[in-house]
Amino acid sequence: MAVVALVGGLGAPGVTTTALSLLLTWPMPEGHRVVLAEADPDGGAILPGALQGTLDNARGLRNLAVAARQGQLQEAFWRQLVDITDAGTRDRLVLPGLYDPAHASALEPVWAPLAGLFVGIEPHRHDVIVDLGRRGAFGPSAVLAQRADAVLLVARNTLRGLQSAQVRLEALRESLGSTTEVGMLLVDGGPFSKEEVRRHLGVAVTAVLPWQPKQAAVLSDGAEQPRRFESSELMRAGRSAAVRVQEMVAIRRSRLAPPAATLGRAVSGAR
Repeated sequence: MAVVALVGGLGAPGVTTTALSLLLTWPMPEGHRVVLAEADPDGGAILPGALQGTLDNARGLRNLAVAARQGQLQEAFWRQLVDITDAGTRDRLVLPGLYDPAHASALEPVWAPLAGLFVGIEPHRHDVIVDLGRRGAFGPSAVLAQRADAVLLVARNTLRGLQSAQVRLEALRESLGSTTEVGMLLVDGGPFSKEEVRRHLGVAVTAVLPWQPKQAAVLSDGAEQPRRFESSELMRAGRSAAVRVQEMVAIRRSRLAPPAATLGRAVSGAR
């Protein structure tokens, strides 16, 4: 299981669209769940976008500010989640983001407890994808990135996209240090190859997603689904990316795990 944060650079690289494609294609054994939390301080896009305003603003991130002050953050969190599956299985859930960025200041005391909640539910067969947008990996909400297993920068492989990504990667490395894995999800809308991006930016490209505006509009704006959307190029790439992200987290955890001999001595000493 994993806690994964997605961040973006300048412009509109498609962070929320990418997050939704991961949510909808995330591999899950029976009994597991995945939650997408819109934690972008600039506001959420899923309610007016993918869900086309079919739900009001009664549920979402802003309600957690009051709950946290009352010591009821965990209870309130589950009540705010929206099931986006047609079957109502409640295994792919969304925490809608802020509809008014002015509410972000009220959440400053909530970010750290919320990061702890994400880490705390992860052992109970829940994966968490955190959409931090352009600014969420910095400032008061940076703790959500710092507590994640991996932080993935979403960028297009255009000159403008990669210049923005370079600046953002430098800031992320400074903020996160060496404890959090950093990678890229590359949106293939420009001339630069995956290998060129890796060499120039010095970062692993975890996966490449196709530049498919019409398919992406289904996720970003709730556009009508084309035939066989679930097997479209975008969603196939989303499935592949989700697997690669899970592998990335597993490798990181294996690397950070204490050696077996050390663990054995610790257990023996505790007896």
